[in-house]
Amino acid sequence: MTTRSDQAAPGAGLARLTRAVALVTLVVLGLSYVLNAMDRQVFPVLLPDIRKELAFSLGQGGLLSTIFTLGIGVAGLPTGYLLDRMSRRAVMALGILIFSAFTVLTALAFGYWDMFAYRALSGVGEAMQNAALFSAVGAYFFANRALALGSLNFAYGVGSFVGPLLGAHFATTSGDWRAPFYLYGGVGLVLVVVVGAVVSRRFTEQVEKTTSADGGLDLSRVPAVLYNRNLLLLAFTAVVVGVAMYGYIGLYPTFLQERLGFGREQAGLAASMFGIGALMGLPAGWLGDRFNQRHIMIGALLAGSVVGYLLFNGPTTLGPQVALSFAEGAIASGFLFVNIYSAMQRAVLPAMVGRASGLYVASFYVPAALAGYLFSALVGATGWGGAAVWQLTVLPLFGVVALLFVDVSRFSNAMRRSTG
Repeated sequence: MTTRSDQAAPGAGLARLTRAVALVTLVVLGLSYVLNAMDRQVFPVLLPDIRKELAFSLGQGGLLSTIFTLGIGVAGLPTGYLLDRMSRRAVMALGILIFSAFTVLTALAFGYWDMFAYRALSGVGEAMQNAALFSAVGAYFFANRALALGSLNFAYGVGSFVGPLLGAHFATTSGDWRAPFYLYGGVGLVLVVVVGAVVSRRFTEQVEKTTSADGGLDLSRVPAVLYNRNLLLLAFTAVVVGVAMYGYIGLYPTFLQERLGFGREQAGLAASMFGIGALMGLPAGWLGDRFNQRHIMIGALLAGSVVGYLLFNGPTTLGPQVALSFAEGAIASGFLFVNIYSAMQRAVLPAMVGRASGLYVASFYVPAALAGYLFSALVGATGWGGAAVWQLTVLPLFGVVALLFVDVSRFSNAMRRSTG
Protein backbone atom coordinates (compact mmCIF):
# COMPACT_ATOMS: atom_id res chain seq x y z
CA MET A 1 0.00 0.00 0.00
CA THR A 2 1.27 3.44 -0.90
CA THR A 3 1.16 5.86 2.00
CA ARG A 4 1.21 9.64 2.03
CA SER A 5 4.78 9.58 3.33
CA ASP A 6 5.85 7.48 0.33
CA GLN A 7 4.43 9.91 -2.19
CA ALA A 8 6.28 12.94 -3.43
CA ALA A 9 4.99 16.03 -1.65
CA PRO A 10 1.33 14.92 -1.41
CA GLY A 11 0.07 18.44 -0.78
CA ALA A 12 2.46 20.19 -3.12
CA GLY A 13 -0.13 20.46 -5.94
CA LEU A 14 -2.65 22.31 -3.79
CA ALA A 15 -2.74 26.10 -4.17
CA ARG A 16 -2.56 27.96 -0.88
CA LEU A 17 -5.56 29.95 0.29
CA THR A 18 -5.55 33.72 0.55
CA ARG A 19 -4.44 34.95 3.94
CA ALA A 20 -7.96 36.06 4.86
CA VAL A 21 -9.53 32.71 3.96
CA ALA A 22 -6.77 30.82 5.76
CA LEU A 23 -7.34 32.83 8.92
CA VAL A 24 -11.13 32.31 8.74
CA THR A 25 -10.51 28.59 8.34
CA LEU A 26 -8.23 28.67 11.37
CA VAL A 27 -11.01 30.31 13.38
CA VAL A 28 -13.53 27.63 12.33
CA LEU A 29 -11.14 24.87 13.31
CA GLY A 30 -10.39 26.71 16.53
CA LEU A 31 -14.10 26.66 17.39
CA SER A 32 -14.09 22.88 17.10
CA TYR A 33 -11.22 22.80 19.58
CA VAL A 34 -13.12 25.13 21.91
CA LEU A 35 -15.82 22.47 22.13
CA ASN A 36 -13.21 19.75 22.72
CA ALA A 37 -11.93 21.69 25.72
CA MET A 38 -15.41 22.38 27.06
CA ASP A 39 -16.15 18.66 27.11
CA ARG A 40 -12.88 17.83 28.86
CA GLN A 41 -13.13 20.47 31.55
CA VAL A 42 -16.78 20.23 32.57
CA PHE A 43 -16.68 16.73 34.08
CA PRO A 44 -14.48 17.54 37.14
CA VAL A 45 -16.78 20.42 38.14
CA LEU A 46 -19.82 18.13 38.03
CA LEU A 47 -18.01 15.22 39.69
CA PRO A 48 -19.26 15.86 43.27
CA ASP A 49 -22.87 15.67 42.01
CA ILE A 50 -22.14 12.60 39.89
CA ARG A 51 -20.41 10.89 42.84
CA LYS A 52 -23.35 11.67 45.11
CA GLU A 53 -25.97 10.28 42.75
CA LEU A 54 -24.06 7.22 41.53
CA ALA A 55 -22.14 6.52 44.77
CA PHE A 56 -18.59 6.64 43.39
CA SER A 57 -15.58 6.79 45.70
CA LEU A 58 -13.01 9.58 45.47
CA GLY A 59 -10.61 7.20 43.70
CA GLN A 60 -13.27 6.13 41.20
CA GLY A 61 -14.21 9.75 40.59
CA GLY A 62 -10.59 10.76 40.10
CA LEU A 63 -10.13 8.00 37.53
CA LEU A 64 -13.31 8.97 35.67
CA SER A 65 -12.12 12.60 35.55
CA THR A 66 -9.02 11.68 33.58
CA ILE A 67 -9.79 8.34 31.92
CA PHE A 68 -10.71 10.08 28.66
CA THR A 69 -6.99 10.72 28.30
CA LEU A 70 -6.46 6.96 28.03
CA GLY A 71 -8.62 6.94 24.92
CA ILE A 72 -6.74 9.97 23.59
CA GLY A 73 -3.36 8.41 24.26
CA VAL A 74 -4.12 4.91 23.00
CA ALA A 75 -5.54 6.36 19.78
CA GLY A 76 -2.63 8.78 19.35
CA LEU A 77 -0.11 6.57 17.55
CA PRO A 78 -2.69 4.77 15.35
CA THR A 79 -4.08 8.18 14.40
CA GLY A 80 -0.59 9.32 13.43
CA TYR A 81 -0.36 6.45 10.95
CA LEU A 82 -3.97 6.99 9.85
CA LEU A 83 -2.99 10.52 8.86
CA ASP A 84 -0.52 9.02 6.39
CA ARG A 85 -3.44 7.27 4.65
CA MET A 86 -6.49 9.53 4.99
CA SER A 87 -7.04 13.25 4.62
CA ARG A 88 -6.58 15.31 7.76
CA ARG A 89 -10.02 16.85 7.24
CA ALA A 90 -11.69 13.43 7.20
CA VAL A 91 -9.86 12.27 10.33
CA MET A 92 -10.74 15.53 12.07
CA ALA A 93 -14.46 15.31 11.28
CA LEU A 94 -14.63 11.66 12.31
CA GLY A 95 -12.93 12.51 15.60
CA ILE A 96 -15.44 15.26 16.40
CA LEU A 97 -18.31 12.88 15.60
CA ILE A 98 -16.96 10.20 17.94
CA PHE A 99 -16.26 12.39 20.97
CA SER A 100 -19.59 14.21 20.61
CA ALA A 101 -21.57 10.96 20.50
CA PHE A 102 -19.88 9.60 23.62
CA THR A 103 -20.35 12.92 25.41
CA VAL A 104 -24.10 12.48 24.97
CA LEU A 105 -23.85 8.86 26.14
CA THR A 106 -22.07 10.03 29.32
CA ALA A 107 -25.32 11.66 30.39
CA LEU A 108 -27.14 8.36 29.84
CA ALA A 109 -24.76 6.30 32.01
CA PHE A 110 -26.36 4.32 34.82
CA GLY A 111 -23.24 3.05 36.61
CA TYR A 112 -19.48 3.19 36.94
CA TRP A 113 -18.36 0.88 34.17
CA ASP A 114 -20.52 2.18 31.36
CA MET A 115 -19.55 5.77 32.26
CA PHE A 116 -15.91 4.62 32.34
CA ALA A 117 -16.31 3.26 28.79
CA TYR A 118 -18.05 6.38 27.46
CA ARG A 119 -15.43 8.75 28.89
CA ALA A 120 -12.55 6.63 27.61
CA LEU A 121 -14.06 6.29 24.13
CA SER A 122 -14.77 10.01 23.92
CA GLY A 123 -10.99 10.37 24.20
CA VAL A 124 -10.51 8.30 21.04
CA GLY A 125 -12.41 10.93 19.09
CA GLU A 126 -10.53 13.75 20.77
CA ALA A 127 -7.22 12.12 19.80
CA MET A 128 -8.24 11.93 16.16
CA GLN A 129 -9.34 15.54 16.11
CA ASN A 130 -6.24 16.70 18.01
CA ALA A 131 -3.61 14.99 15.85
CA ALA A 132 -5.29 15.92 12.56
CA LEU A 133 -5.91 19.52 13.65
CA PHE A 134 -2.41 20.17 14.99
CA SER A 135 -0.76 18.46 11.99
CA ALA A 136 -2.80 20.51 9.52
CA VAL A 137 -2.24 23.84 11.24
CA GLY A 138 1.43 23.13 11.93
CA ALA A 139 2.03 22.24 8.27
CA TYR A 140 0.10 25.19 6.83
CA PHE A 141 1.81 27.77 9.05
CA PHE A 142 5.18 25.96 9.16
CA ALA A 143 7.24 29.15 9.32
CA ASN A 144 5.42 30.24 12.50
CA ARG A 145 4.53 26.80 13.78
CA ALA A 146 4.62 27.46 17.52
CA LEU A 147 2.54 30.63 17.17
CA ALA A 148 -0.03 28.78 15.03
CA LEU A 149 -0.29 25.96 17.54
CA GLY A 150 -0.48 28.60 20.24
CA SER A 151 -3.60 29.96 18.54
CA LEU A 152 -5.18 26.52 18.88
CA ASN A 153 -4.24 26.50 22.53
CA PHE A 154 -5.89 29.90 22.78
CA ALA A 155 -9.07 28.19 21.53
CA TYR A 156 -8.54 25.43 24.09
CA GLY A 157 -8.24 28.11 26.77
CA VAL A 158 -11.54 29.68 25.73
CA GLY A 159 -13.23 26.29 25.97
CA SER A 160 -11.57 25.49 29.27
CA PHE A 161 -12.89 28.78 30.68
CA VAL A 162 -16.39 28.60 29.25
CA GLY A 163 -16.88 24.86 29.75
CA PRO A 164 -16.84 24.70 33.59
CA LEU A 165 -18.74 27.98 34.04
CA LEU A 166 -21.44 27.15 31.51
CA GLY A 167 -21.63 23.57 32.71
CA ALA A 168 -22.03 24.59 36.34
CA HIS A 169 -24.68 27.13 35.33
CA PHE A 170 -26.71 24.65 33.26
CA ALA A 171 -26.47 22.00 35.95
CA THR A 172 -27.66 24.47 38.59
CA THR A 173 -30.52 25.97 36.59
CA SER A 174 -31.73 22.61 35.28
CA GLY A 175 -31.18 20.78 38.56
CA ASP A 176 -29.49 17.96 36.62
CA TRP A 177 -25.77 17.36 36.05
CA ARG A 178 -26.62 15.67 32.72
CA ALA A 179 -27.72 18.86 30.94
CA PRO A 180 -24.21 20.11 29.97
CA PHE A 181 -23.33 16.77 28.35
CA TYR A 182 -26.44 16.88 26.17
CA LEU A 183 -25.65 20.47 25.18
CA TYR A 184 -21.97 19.96 24.36
CA GLY A 185 -22.54 16.70 22.51
CA GLY A 186 -25.33 18.21 20.40
CA VAL A 187 -23.20 21.20 19.40
CA GLY A 188 -20.41 18.81 18.40
CA LEU A 189 -22.67 16.93 16.00
CA VAL A 190 -23.48 20.24 14.30
CA LEU A 191 -19.77 21.09 14.03
CA VAL A 192 -19.09 17.88 12.11
CA VAL A 193 -21.29 19.23 9.32
CA VAL A 194 -19.72 22.70 9.52
CA VAL A 195 -16.15 21.37 9.23
CA GLY A 196 -17.09 19.21 6.25
CA ALA A 197 -18.83 22.10 4.49
CA VAL A 198 -16.52 25.03 5.26
CA VAL A 199 -12.96 23.73 5.67
CA SER A 200 -10.98 23.37 2.43
CA ARG A 201 -8.49 20.61 1.64
CA ARG A 202 -6.26 23.43 0.40
CA PHE A 203 -5.80 24.25 4.08
CA THR A 204 -5.77 20.85 5.77
CA GLU A 205 -3.66 18.90 3.26
CA GLN A 206 -0.77 21.32 2.71
CA VAL A 207 2.82 20.18 3.40
CA GLU A 208 5.82 22.20 4.50
CA LYS A 209 8.01 23.73 1.83
CA THR A 210 11.61 22.55 2.02
CA THR A 211 12.96 25.04 -0.50
CA SER A 212 11.69 28.44 -1.56
CA ALA A 213 13.01 31.82 -2.58
CA ASP A 214 10.96 33.50 0.15
CA GLY A 215 11.58 30.95 2.85
CA GLY A 216 11.23 27.24 3.43
CA LEU A 217 12.53 24.79 6.00
CA ASP A 218 16.15 24.13 6.80
CA LEU A 219 16.32 20.35 7.27
CA SER A 220 20.09 19.98 7.05
CA ARG A 221 20.55 18.77 10.64
CA VAL A 222 17.21 17.04 11.25
CA PRO A 223 17.68 13.29 11.92
CA ALA A 224 16.40 11.01 9.18
CA VAL A 225 14.75 8.61 11.64
CA LEU A 226 11.47 9.15 13.45
CA TYR A 227 12.47 7.99 16.93
CA ASN A 228 15.54 10.20 17.31
CA ARG A 229 17.00 11.38 20.63
CA ASN A 230 15.31 14.78 20.60
CA LEU A 231 11.89 13.30 19.89
CA LEU A 232 12.17 10.71 22.67
CA LEU A 233 13.38 13.23 25.26
CA LEU A 234 10.52 15.57 24.36
CA ALA A 235 8.07 12.66 24.54
CA PHE A 236 9.29 11.90 28.08
CA THR A 237 8.79 15.56 29.02
CA ALA A 238 5.25 15.34 27.61
CA VAL A 239 4.62 12.37 29.94
CA VAL A 240 5.74 14.41 32.94
CA VAL A 241 3.61 17.43 32.05
CA GLY A 242 0.54 15.31 31.30
CA VAL A 243 0.64 13.45 34.62
CA ALA A 244 1.20 16.64 36.62
CA MET A 245 -1.38 18.72 34.75
CA TYR A 246 -4.15 16.14 34.82
CA GLY A 247 -3.55 15.39 38.47
CA TYR A 248 -4.53 19.02 39.05
CA ILE A 249 -7.39 19.05 36.50
CA GLY A 250 -8.96 15.82 37.72
CA LEU A 251 -9.40 16.63 41.41
CA TYR A 252 -8.81 20.37 41.88
CA PRO A 253 -12.56 21.22 41.88
CA THR A 254 -13.16 18.40 44.36
CA PHE A 255 -10.38 19.78 46.60
CA LEU A 256 -11.97 23.23 46.50
CA GLN A 257 -15.43 21.94 47.37
CA GLU A 258 -14.67 19.15 49.83
CA ARG A 259 -11.51 20.50 51.50
CA LEU A 260 -11.84 24.29 51.29
CA GLY A 261 -15.65 24.44 51.38
CA PHE A 262 -16.21 26.31 48.12
CA GLY A 263 -19.60 26.17 46.41
CA ARG A 264 -20.02 24.53 43.01
CA GLU A 265 -20.03 27.80 41.06
CA GLN A 266 -17.05 29.15 43.04
CA ALA A 267 -15.15 25.95 42.26
CA GLY A 268 -16.24 26.28 38.62
CA LEU A 269 -14.87 29.83 38.50
CA ALA A 270 -11.51 28.82 39.97
CA ALA A 271 -11.21 25.79 37.71
CA SER A 272 -12.18 27.84 34.65
CA MET A 273 -9.23 30.18 35.25
CA PHE A 274 -7.01 27.36 34.02
CA GLY A 275 -8.60 28.04 30.64
CA ILE A 276 -7.88 31.76 30.82
CA GLY A 277 -4.27 30.88 31.59
CA ALA A 278 -4.19 28.61 28.54
CA LEU A 279 -4.83 31.70 26.39
CA MET A 280 -1.16 32.43 27.02
CA GLY A 281 -0.52 29.83 24.32
CA LEU A 282 -0.40 32.71 21.80
CA PRO A 283 2.50 34.65 23.36
CA ALA A 284 4.10 31.35 24.38
CA GLY A 285 4.06 30.22 20.75
CA TRP A 286 5.39 33.58 19.56
CA LEU A 287 8.30 33.23 21.99
CA GLY A 288 8.87 29.62 20.95
CA ASP A 289 9.27 30.68 17.30
CA ARG A 290 11.88 33.29 18.17
CA PHE A 291 13.90 32.01 21.10
CA ASN A 292 15.44 28.78 22.34
CA GLN A 293 12.48 26.48 23.06
CA ARG A 294 14.48 24.36 25.47
CA HIS A 295 15.12 27.35 27.73
CA ILE A 296 11.44 28.35 27.58
CA MET A 297 10.29 24.86 28.55
CA ILE A 298 12.78 24.51 31.40
CA GLY A 299 11.73 27.86 32.85
CA ALA A 300 8.06 26.89 32.60
CA LEU A 301 8.63 23.55 34.37
CA LEU A 302 10.44 25.24 37.25
CA ALA A 303 7.70 27.86 37.62
CA GLY A 304 5.08 25.12 37.43
CA SER A 305 6.65 23.28 40.34
CA VAL A 306 6.19 26.34 42.56
CA VAL A 307 2.60 26.98 41.44
CA GLY A 308 1.66 23.31 41.86
CA TYR A 309 2.84 23.41 45.46
CA LEU A 310 0.96 26.61 46.30
CA LEU A 311 -2.34 25.43 44.79
CA PHE A 312 -2.76 22.78 47.47
CA ASN A 313 -0.51 24.11 50.24
CA GLY A 314 -1.04 27.85 50.04
CA PRO A 315 -3.98 30.28 50.17
CA THR A 316 -7.44 28.97 51.04
CA THR A 317 -9.61 31.85 49.77
CA LEU A 318 -11.17 32.31 46.34
CA GLY A 319 -9.10 35.25 45.03
CA PRO A 320 -5.64 33.70 45.43
CA GLN A 321 -6.90 30.33 44.18
CA VAL A 322 -8.23 32.02 41.04
CA ALA A 323 -4.80 33.58 40.45
CA LEU A 324 -2.95 30.31 41.04
CA SER A 325 -5.29 28.37 38.74
CA PHE A 326 -4.67 30.99 36.05
CA ALA A 327 -0.91 30.55 36.51
CA GLU A 328 -1.23 26.76 36.26
CA GLY A 329 -3.09 27.10 32.96
CA ALA A 330 -0.57 29.60 31.58
CA ILE A 331 2.38 27.38 32.43
CA ALA A 332 1.11 23.86 31.77
CA SER A 333 -1.28 24.43 28.88
CA GLY A 334 0.05 27.72 27.49
CA PHE A 335 3.82 27.40 27.57
CA LEU A 336 4.48 23.68 27.94
CA PHE A 337 1.75 22.07 25.81
CA VAL A 338 2.37 24.43 22.88
CA ASN A 339 6.15 24.36 22.90
CA ILE A 340 6.57 20.62 23.49
CA TYR A 341 4.08 19.87 20.70
CA SER A 342 5.71 22.22 18.18
CA ALA A 343 9.22 21.10 19.20
CA MET A 344 8.29 17.46 18.54
CA GLN A 345 7.07 18.43 15.05
CA ARG A 346 10.33 20.30 14.47
CA ALA A 347 12.37 17.31 15.66
CA VAL A 348 11.41 15.23 12.58
CA LEU A 349 11.29 15.51 8.80
CA PRO A 350 8.07 16.92 7.26
CA ALA A 351 6.87 13.49 6.08
CA MET A 352 6.92 12.33 9.73
CA VAL A 353 4.98 15.23 11.28
CA GLY A 354 1.73 13.22 11.49
CA ARG A 355 3.45 10.40 13.34
CA ALA A 356 5.31 12.83 15.61
CA SER A 357 1.95 14.43 16.46
CA GLY A 358 0.54 10.99 17.20
CA LEU A 359 3.49 10.22 19.48
CA TYR A 360 2.96 13.49 21.32
CA VAL A 361 -0.70 12.69 21.87
CA ALA A 362 0.16 9.19 23.13
CA SER A 363 2.95 10.42 25.40
CA PHE A 364 0.95 13.25 26.89
CA TYR A 365 -2.37 11.48 27.39
CA VAL A 366 -1.80 7.75 28.09
CA PRO A 367 -0.02 8.29 31.43
CA ALA A 368 -2.38 11.16 32.20
CA ALA A 369 -5.26 8.67 32.22
CA LEU A 370 -4.07 7.50 35.64
CA ALA A 371 -3.16 10.97 36.89
CA GLY A 372 -6.42 11.52 38.75
CA TYR A 373 -6.30 8.07 40.34
CA LEU A 374 -2.63 8.55 41.29
CA PHE A 375 -3.40 11.91 42.84
CA SER A 376 -6.29 10.43 44.85
CA ALA A 377 -4.02 7.63 46.08
CA LEU A 378 -1.41 10.17 47.16
CA VAL A 379 -4.13 12.17 48.92
CA GLY A 380 -5.04 9.05 50.88
CA ALA A 381 -1.42 8.43 51.83
CA THR A 382 -0.08 11.97 52.37
CA GLY A 383 -3.07 14.36 52.32
CA TRP A 384 -3.88 16.96 49.67
CA GLY A 385 -0.71 18.96 50.34
CA GLY A 386 1.58 15.94 50.20
CA ALA A 387 0.00 14.72 46.97
CA ALA A 388 0.71 18.11 45.38
CA VAL A 389 4.34 18.00 46.52
CA TRP A 390 5.00 14.68 44.79
CA GLN A 391 2.88 14.99 41.65
CA LEU A 392 2.95 18.73 40.95
CA THR A 393 6.29 19.85 42.42
CA VAL A 394 8.81 17.00 42.34
CA LEU A 395 7.66 15.26 39.14
CA PRO A 396 8.20 18.28 36.83
CA LEU A 397 11.87 18.36 37.84
CA PHE A 398 12.40 15.10 35.94
CA GLY A 399 11.26 16.93 32.82
CA VAL A 400 13.86 19.62 33.47
CA VAL A 401 16.58 16.96 33.54
CA ALA A 402 15.38 15.43 30.25
CA LEU A 403 15.33 18.81 28.49
CA LEU A 404 18.96 19.46 29.39
CA PHE A 405 19.88 16.83 26.76
CA VAL A 406 17.70 18.20 23.93
CA ASP A 407 19.72 19.65 21.01
CA VAL A 408 17.66 22.45 19.42
CA SER A 409 20.24 22.87 16.64
CA ARG A 410 18.83 19.65 15.15
CA PHE A 411 15.30 21.03 14.78
CA SER A 412 13.83 22.07 11.43
CA ASN A 413 13.74 25.85 11.20
CA ALA A 414 12.38 28.49 8.86
CA MET A 415 15.13 29.57 6.45
CA ARG A 416 14.14 33.21 6.35
CA ARG A 417 14.65 33.68 10.08
CA SER A 418 17.68 33.22 12.28
CA THR A 419 17.08 30.40 14.76
CA GLY A 420 19.27 31.92 17.48
